[in-house]
Amino acid sequence: MSELIPVVDHAVINVDDHLDDAQALFVRMGFQLSARGHHSMGSSNHLAIFGENYLELLGYEPEIAGKTAAPKGLWQPPVGLVGLVWKTQDADAIYQHLQKCQLDGEPPTAFFRPVTLPDGHVVEARFCITRINSQRIPNGFSFFCQHLTPAAVWQPEWQQHPNGVQDLSSFVIVADAPDSAAQVYSQLFGPEHAMQQNGEEYCLQAGKTTLRIITPAQLQREGFALPDDYNGQPRMCALEFRVSSLAQTRACLEKGDIRFSTSNGTMIVSLSETLHVALRFHE
Repeated sequence: MSELIPVVDHAVINVDDHLDDAQALFVRMGFQLSARGHHSMGSSNHLAIFGENYLELLGYEPEIAGKTAAPKGLWQPPVGLVGLVWKTQDADAIYQHLQKCQLDGEPPTAFFRPVTLPDGHVVEARFCITRINSQRIPNGFSFFCQHLTPAAVWQPEWQQHPNGVQDLSSFVIVADAPDSAAQVYSQLFGPEHAMQQNGEEYCLQAGKTTLRIITPAQLQREGFALPDDYNGQPRMCALEFRVSSLAQTRACLEKGDIRFSTSNGTMIVSLSETLHVALRFHE
């Protein structure tokens, strides 16, 4: 295939069977969430749609999941930030690329979920995904997603958030050995898009999102706490969002009674306030 350019499609927070609590929490933080969707594979979700990317709260309703798939969707990950999803226009070509790189997981999988558009029409949002080998992604998963019906996800009415979020700007992974954790992504995208080292940190620009792999010491210097289940292996742990106005974000957090801290012109909601994922907002 031609050059593979990294672009983050969305981030996944696993909430297990706490979809109601997760929905209420993120609405209190000022995110506009989609109505609950139900995948053909048995999982359920809410989305916060941004400009180029989005955030997915992924969980399950036992009465639905039990009819079509095992609870917790496909992969039974830990609770918290667990999914790094990349964009593709051709899941089949990506699978061939993954095979050549010896990074292939399952072959491309197609699924769908019904969606009610803002104008009231009901359509199917259809996707085809191909997953990176799970043994290379500790404590989570990473896959490529081909949107067969992008208009069923990116609607202008759904991209307006009371907290002013415009895009997911950074996806943070903590690891005792960032150089080792970065290898899978350098192997995936090749030397043209190898992760760049900056001190202890490794970065990859992926569309409007920067993938950052950092040490526990740097994570804590930036005002984040380590996840409770951190064991030295790579752990997805924090998301950063670009907002139109931090004053607008502050007003939403205060209205929602969400505790936050400020650091270097940014606002941080700690993982103890959320679902095992720290959030940082910046202009």
